[in-house]
Amino acid sequence: MDAVQTSKTLDLKGLLCPIPVVKMAQAIKTVAIGEVIEATATDPGVMADIPAWCRTTGHELIRITREGKIIFFAVRRVK
Repeated sequence: MDAVQTSKTLDLKGLLCPIPVVKMAQAIKTVAIGEVIEATATDPGVMADIPAWCRTTGHELIRITREGKIIFFAVRRVK
């Protein structure tokens, strides 16, 4: 996997739907276009919610992976 320059990191572990998406939506506004936010979460709902949010908002989902109970994802601000 290519290294991605991260502008911000979010710890969303322990938060349940819809809070991880709400926090990502708030955080994406705080970084410049082209910058990346990496996040970790434990709510399995983010496996569907984050890709759907990216499709809806036009931001780029760089990756989403699960290791045990921890879900890692990275989103690039597009607009």
